[in-house]
Amino acid sequence: MAERDNLFAFDRSNRPGRHVALKASPPLILAGGFIILILLGSVLLALPAAGAASRSIGTFNAFFMATSAVTVTGLSVIDTVHALSGFGKVVLLVLVQLGGLGFVTFAILTALAMGRKLSLHEQALALEAFNQTSVSRIRRTAVIVVKTTLLIEVCAALILAVWWSRELPFGTALKQGIFHAITAFNNSGFSWFEDSLAPYAGDAIIILVITSVIILGGIGFSVLHDTLQKRQWQRLSPYTRVIILATLALNLFGFIIIWTLESSNPATLGTMSVSDQALAAWMQSVTARTAGFTSIDITQLHDSTTLILIMLMFIGGGSLSTASGIKVGTFVVLLAAMWSFIRHRRDVQLMKRRIAPETVQKALALVMVTTLFAFGAVFLLTLFEQRPFIDLLFETISALSTTGMSRNLTPELSTASKIVLIVVMFAGRIGPLTLVYSLATRQHSRVRYPAAEFPVG
Repeated sequence: MAERDNLFAFDRSNRPGRHVALKASPPLILAGGFIILILLGSVLLALPAAGAASRSIGTFNAFFMATSAVTVTGLSVIDTVHALSGFGKVVLLVLVQLGGLGFVTFAILTALAMGRKLSLHEQALALEAFNQTSVSRIRRTAVIVVKTTLLIEVCAALILAVWWSRELPFGTALKQGIFHAITAFNNSGFSWFEDSLAPYAGDAIIILVITSVIILGGIGFSVLHDTLQKRQWQRLSPYTRVIILATLALNLFGFIIIWTLESSNPATLGTMSVSDQALAAWMQSVTARTAGFTSIDITQLHDSTTLILIMLMFIGGGSLSTASGIKVGTFVVLLAAMWSFIRHRRDVQLMKRRIAPETVQKALALVMVTTLFAFGAVFLLTLFEQRPFIDLLFETISALSTTGMSRNLTPELSTASKIVLIVVMFAGRIGPLTLVYSLATRQHSRVRYPAAEFPVG
């Protein structure tokens, strides 16, 4: 096999100044970086100092929590409010920040092949992926990501701290504000409170600030950057306009459906005022886009509402964001492909632009891989657990999309099922990107076989 096809390739050139370098494939480097971060987090969370009353939460629980934090999922096997000390909460928060921010910055760095000189083909792929016109701009994207993240998180933390300081000492309010600003922007469902955001289900300031931060974190840094640069709707790229409109449509769709289905359910929205119902429905619609916070008891939702949440979790957020799922762009491309087929159009079109067949194929591959992975995980859980199928499906999609919303099932699962969720969370975080890199580095065959008819449908 040629050296460039190896998973690890060594540069053995004898030219002066040339060093022997280990070139690992970008997916392997990305996965390895997350594994190292998870292991370090596991060690820290397993320390007695990380547990309440200086009691360790246990090695396996620490590993699960570290995986959930680094993958910015939010599923928990312990009561994070009471089981973790102040040090433990700080470790958890740092892991969430590194997992969310690190994912994006690692994506950029690995797209540049970890510092090595890019080929023309790789440069073209990187330019298309990050919606830029020069490689130098891509290199600055990492800096823009960090600045944007810190700006949004600081603003949100200050607003939340000031609002909470009306009833709490400012120091405590600031801690809560920082915690929720970081977990919300990184689309992680960890909360400072035992019942997530249920105590503030009717608080417009808390709900609107947190949902706004969730949307900003999940819409994608390329969309944020394009919007801040151009500031006029007509000047925005077709991709940015599509993602903004699709995000708005999905959030409004979920909001209307959840409100309609649950408004008469006394266990969820039925006993609330109209304004509180609207806030709670909006919160659950937005947070289902891989954030994981809850302001109502989702175990009491109708099955029809639960299916809507599963769909929203499966779709997820935007590309190059802190959200996961199959991504909004993938969903929109497949809808456009379906519509083009129904209208008997040769090309798939969006915003008066033609979508390349390779993009449609990539979207189909991503959805199929994700669906098959979800099917396998749910199948294993049905073997290990005697639980309602809707609960097992919900927990699996929540883990795979790194949403972290739970029907209070995760802590009660067997060790085998928890291991399945650990694998699912990890795969859900790096899987789509790994698939992109695999497609980006594919080898083109010079052999073309004759066409054959394969009836479908």
